[in-house]
Amino acid sequence: MNLNGPWQLKDFEPGEGVTAQTFTPTYPTENWLAAQVPGEVHSSLLAAGLIPEPYYDTNVEQVQWVEQREWWYRRTFEADWGTPGATDRDLLTFDGLDTYATIYLNGLELGRHQNMFRPAVFDVTGKLNYGNPNVLAVRLDPPLLYIDNKSIPGQWGDYNSNQRVFARKTQSHFSWDWAPRLVNMGIWQGVRLERFTTARLSAPYFQTLAITENYARVRLDTGIESWNDTAALTIKATLGRGETVATLEAGVEAGQAGGEIMVENPALWWPNGYGEAALYDLEVTLWQGQTLLDTFRDRVGLRTLSLDRSPDPAEPGTEFFTFVVNGVPIFAKGANWIEADLLNGRITPDRYEELLRLLVDAHGNMLRVWGGGQYEPDAFYRTADELGILIWQDFMFACGLYPDFDPAFVEEVRQEAEFQVQRLRNHPSLALWVGNNENDWVEDSTRWQEVGHDFPGKYLYHELLPEITARRDPSRPYWPSSPYGGNDHNGEQAGDSHNWRVWHGNVEPRHFGEEPQRNWSPEGVSYRHYGEDMTRFASEFGIHALPVLETVRRNVPESELYFGSPGLLFRNKDNPKDKGNMLMQAHTGLPRDLAEYIDFSMITQAEGLKYGIEHFRRRKPHCSGTLVWQWNDCWPGLTWAVLDYYAFPKAGYFFVKRAYEPVLASFKEEPDGSVSLWLTNDTLAPVSETLTWTHATFSGEVLHRGTVQAQVKANSSQEVATIPADLLGQGHHRDEFLWVSGSNPALSNRHFFVEIKDLERDKPGVKVEWEQDSMGGWLAHLSSPQFAYFVHLFLPDENIRYSDNWFDLFPGETKTIRLWRIDSQPFDPEQVETGWR
Repeated sequence: MNLNGPWQLKDFEPGEGVTAQTFTPTYPTENWLAAQVPGEVHSSLLAAGLIPEPYYDTNVEQVQWVEQREWWYRRTFEADWGTPGATDRDLLTFDGLDTYATIYLNGLELGRHQNMFRPAVFDVTGKLNYGNPNVLAVRLDPPLLYIDNKSIPGQWGDYNSNQRVFARKTQSHFSWDWAPRLVNMGIWQGVRLERFTTARLSAPYFQTLAITENYARVRLDTGIESWNDTAALTIKATLGRGETVATLEAGVEAGQAGGEIMVENPALWWPNGYGEAALYDLEVTLWQGQTLLDTFRDRVGLRTLSLDRSPDPAEPGTEFFTFVVNGVPIFAKGANWIEADLLNGRITPDRYEELLRLLVDAHGNMLRVWGGGQYEPDAFYRTADELGILIWQDFMFACGLYPDFDPAFVEEVRQEAEFQVQRLRNHPSLALWVGNNENDWVEDSTRWQEVGHDFPGKYLYHELLPEITARRDPSRPYWPSSPYGGNDHNGEQAGDSHNWRVWHGNVEPRHFGEEPQRNWSPEGVSYRHYGEDMTRFASEFGIHALPVLETVRRNVPESELYFGSPGLLFRNKDNPKDKGNMLMQAHTGLPRDLAEYIDFSMITQAEGLKYGIEHFRRRKPHCSGTLVWQWNDCWPGLTWAVLDYYAFPKAGYFFVKRAYEPVLASFKEEPDGSVSLWLTNDTLAPVSETLTWTHATFSGEVLHRGTVQAQVKANSSQEVATIPADLLGQGHHRDEFLWVSGSNPALSNRHFFVEIKDLERDKPGVKVEWEQDSMGGWLAHLSSPQFAYFVHLFLPDENIRYSDNWFDLFPGETKTIRLWRIDSQPFDPEQVETGWR
């Protein structure tokens, strides 16, 4: 029985609800609010008009009272089955309670729960009013009643860390450097009542053991929870895709059943860009004789996955950090994922679909679910399965010391991890378990004189979690932390690294035992530092940018729409708040007004990500992945995201999309003044391409031109040409650029010799002509006699999609951009704004 949907909601001073016996069936609820489950309190208050929109202006400060109240959810239901028999069991399951909850049924306390990351399950057999109304009530206490006035000696974490680290809930609800404090409370996932007879299935586990050209050998194992010791039980399983069906039948012994299945002519699951993300329908049934007791259904993929950490012979003293899928080394192209909204009640499966499909459209194949957020609901992982997106899954620990000295806390973590590993392990998209975000690295940097010391939380990441993942999911690798590896937990020799030389000004590389340094200056935070990074896998790197003007207008009062206003600064939760100014000083110059601020911050982010990704991809196979910080936003802020809160892409999105093309041509400026041309090939076939490079002025005068017959092996990167320094000539080159093109327009790229702020260009005259296409969209044909930079089209409607945007127009070139609405509704192209820099 599904108990989602309409509930009732009421708040009290802490303790008053219990005193008033709010949990009793006869308590009057006529004046209670309507609430939706799944959901959370803020969204219900907003729907009732009792709080202002938290994301507008500084309204989030006005709703902090919500977390200080005691909140009660109630609903009435009838159990639509009769009195239970001797072997029946009725189970009430809350898939997610946020966070400190007490549950009542018909006036009786069922139990308490204090972890939003694992379900609360209650045996209510005989406690229901069968055939009559039942009253279900949930009390949610203010989190600070349980976690305030606690502390961990030596705690270095930010973002209210001495509160949040004691709570098993989304850590960023307590604020982060990209979000305000907005502590949710609610029934954030589904509620259901189920009856089982004799036994039920427990966490079926599907894994691919081996793949050959003609067969896949897979294995299914499942636990069986039985409360009738005399029952003879069997399981049956079918694995199907179209007409392909493989079966298994096995008896139950000691609460376990399973076996191997051979699948003929398997359709394999591949990450995006490497093949189809083929899925099979899995059905597992539990039987007692001819009586069906339980059914489990899932969609699974046939694929093998490993993490290659073997020595890199070409760079002695280092090792690879390469995901290998179906025997093929994968270059991970993606980003870091945070929760899609600070208010969980606003997140829908359609929202996941939109944000993940935008990654696939940008040629991405991996998302890292960051450890300060939350294990996402099933809809997120199902969408990743369908789209071919690998998931790097952090456990939910981030940027702080955690109380592993508390046995009750450790037990909560153990149960959480046991549940989440078993819940997620059947997803073919799931690629890696990781113990935490930055805890090992920052702890070592804080107590840098004590190399290798123990710290609160270390037991979790280095003993408890690896033991659970090895036992519950031996098919996947585990990694203790991110970053981790090398001579410094953020080292370049092994593992993954976070590049915060750029933006935060970290001075790197450093080694164990060395005092960390920072350089907060335009030079110290410049994105040129990406080009010095010899990492094996770049799992975080990023730059702030304002969202589009429409997003700013929706959330900042008109009187605050100017550069440096308090209203804009409120959107920036990072400190100090002038890091973006220093980056703009380095690359674009400081803006003079809001329009320049939006463009200059976007240019800095976009050019920086382009520069970094191209560098890391040229280093393939020594570097095997780039995960931009960050993909999405949880509120309309000034953050590192390339998609803003409304999914308006920033310029950085399109620069990343072009830098993630399966075959990438890029320039590299060499120390001797020459410029090398590289071709990076992520496809599984060799590439033969005629490339033309042009050295020209911005006005269109061709100074030099050359042709290259480029041959690049499958899944590799190599230098294909060098443009000598003496050919390029002496001088500042401020009015010149390099341009490469090929038979595929996606190979087009350019190189500037100086920073954006130092370019000398005449103002271009961009011409736009519109043509309606046959699919209900519009084609914009753009051209310019001179080089045009940062050309963009924009309509203030988040339903509009663009085939490309924020692009270059080369002299005499005509570029065609398609615009369409995702809801297929018509729009007027004359309303589309066009701009450039």
